Amino acid sequence: MPKALWKGVLLADSERTERIEGNDYFPAEDVSMDYFTMTGRRTHCPWKGEASYYSIEIAGEVLEHAAWTYLTPSEKAANIKGHIAFDRRISVE
Repeated sequence: MPKALWKGVLLADSERTERIEGNDYFPAEDVSMDYFTMTGRRTHCPWKGEASYYSIEIAGEVLEHAAWTYLTPSEKAANIKGHIAFDRRISVE
């Protein structure tokens, strides 16, 4: 079962992840959102759509834009709607 950890804190834990392009996308209900703050950063993927980013804060340390979600993904990526993925600074095991 994939888990996302940073600074010894469990950020996400799920048996229902979706794996795309080497990233595990966790259902939002399996993510500890207390550590997350939505940022203004947006990027565009030609086949998934627009990604929105979160910063993560634990014990006063902030990782800017460390997680992302597709709030309104394209039809091709509909399976990751409501899911959150993490960049390489977060350990996903």
